[in-house]
Amino acid sequence: MIRTPKKIEAVFYKTAAGSEPVRDWLMTLSGEDRRRAGFDIATAEFGWPVGMPLCKSLGDGLWEIRSDLSQGRIARVIFCIVQGQMVLLHGFVKKSQKAPKTDLDAARKRQRSIGR
Repeated sequence: MIRTPKKIEAVFYKTAAGSEPVRDWLMTLSGEDRRRAGFDIATAEFGWPVGMPLCKSLGDGLWEIRSDLSQGRIARVIFCIVQGQMVLLHGFVKKSQKAPKTDLDAARKRQRSIGR
C-alpha cells in the first residue's frame, strides 16, 4: 500500500499548563462525531490548501475546518499555520449562523500566544 504524505501536519495547541483544549473538546463529542471531525482534519492535512466547503479563511491568519456532525449539528475547528504546521486552536459546535465572538476571541488569543 502506498501512503500519501501529509502536506501539513495538524498539532494541538497546548496551554502553558499543558492542556490541549481542542483535544479535550473532541473527547466530549460522541465517537461518531469525533470520527467525522477527525476525518475532516485529516482531509485538510493531506490536501492542504483546501478551500470551501471544508476550509474557510477567517482573516488574520485564522482558518476554520467545517464539519457536519450527527443530528444536523455543525462543528468548527479554528486553526492557524505556524512553521509549516496546522495548529488547532479552538473547537466548538455552532449554535448560530455566525461564529460567536467568544470563540473567535479564544482562537485569536491562543494564536497570539504562539506568535503566529
